[in-house]
Amino acid sequence: MQEQWALVDTWSAEHGQLAMWAGLAILLSLAWLANFIVKHILLRAVFRLLGLQKQQCEQRGLDFRFVNRLANVVPALVISTLISRVPQLPELLTTVTINVSNAFVVLTIAIAISNLLTLINTLYSRRPDANNKPIKGYIQLLKIVIYAVALILMIAALFDRSPLILLSGLGAMAAVLMLIFQDTLLSLVASVQISSNDVIRVGDWVEMPQLNADGDVIDIALHTVKIQNWDRTITTIPTRRFMTDPFKNWRGMQESGGRRIKRSLMLDQQSVSFLDTEQISRLSRFRLLQSYLAAKQREIDEWNQTLAEKGKEPVNTRRITNIGTFRAYVLNYLKHHASIHQNMTCMVRQLAPSADGLPLEIYCFTSTTAWLEYEGIQSDIFDHLLAILPEFGLRVYQHPSGMDVRALQSVLAQQH
Repeated sequence: MQEQWALVDTWSAEHGQLAMWAGLAILLSLAWLANFIVKHILLRAVFRLLGLQKQQCEQRGLDFRFVNRLANVVPALVISTLISRVPQLPELLTTVTINVSNAFVVLTIAIAISNLLTLINTLYSRRPDANNKPIKGYIQLLKIVIYAVALILMIAALFDRSPLILLSGLGAMAAVLMLIFQDTLLSLVASVQISSNDVIRVGDWVEMPQLNADGDVIDIALHTVKIQNWDRTITTIPTRRFMTDPFKNWRGMQESGGRRIKRSLMLDQQSVSFLDTEQISRLSRFRLLQSYLAAKQREIDEWNQTLAEKGKEPVNTRRITNIGTFRAYVLNYLKHHASIHQNMTCMVRQLAPSADGLPLEIYCFTSTTAWLEYEGIQSDIFDHLLAILPEFGLRVYQHPSGMDVRALQSVLAQQH
């Protein structure tokens, strides 16, 4: 073998430039051959042994590009190992080629690891509980660390210096690096808190009015959280804002199985009155009021009997009111409604009167959390209540409109 190399050295010394170009051609051919063997023979054999095909992987959304990336290391190693064997090649060019090849190997390995982490995140996201504990932020952080280490090793390889020299210089730049990566560090801390405290998940309905965000969380990354609003726009919010700014997460409502209805009917206070015997008899036809009116009448009669002589004056007695009867009707109506969750709070109450009327608040929960169904149920309930309100002698209060003014003008014109 030594005799053969001696013959090669003698021939190269005699032919000079021709030997150098021939050596470079052989070296490039070997690098290409190594790349061909690894990618087209060895890798295909490995994929077949694992029972994987490229089309199947693409259909499943799996990216195995990191394998091809690693295959690129082989020709670079061939060049860096055999470049010194090329005759008549300048020493400076040999050193530069070796350093560039080593840097390329480091970069290729870093990219391959990054692709592998992407594949791991893809596989993890298919787990049923992936939305509860997303790892995308941690994957992105690992990629940043890997590329940072790769950058240091590449610079060390290009300048043929020890990486420890560069690392020792980074100590003096710590303050600068902290300033540069301030957002990344804050986002990392926020991501850890969000994950550990289960603050938000992919699929949660989140509302953050100060940032005009109201919709579903579609992505949680290291630096940002993406929210698809109900108007189909997408709002991108820095991750740390979910630890510093107030926001509303509707997940509790969705998991409870019921969504709250909290709306008031504004009643005209001048329409509130006592019910006479005829009105009580007419309202007794309502199935939902029969038991209420009977029990209420017995309670009032027993109370009034204790007044003796004073009970002869109607002003001293207790009587049934139209607003109280209507309140009892609404409560029974909700308790018999098929779309109202009967295991959650259900009540009808009066709020403090205002210049806009007497608020009669309906407070209950629907048996579904779906938005369209919820709105339909809520609208149906108030449609019915508004339509049946005149049966109780009550009126809805609203501010005078143009029609009211014109009607008043017509009445005044007729009087004159």
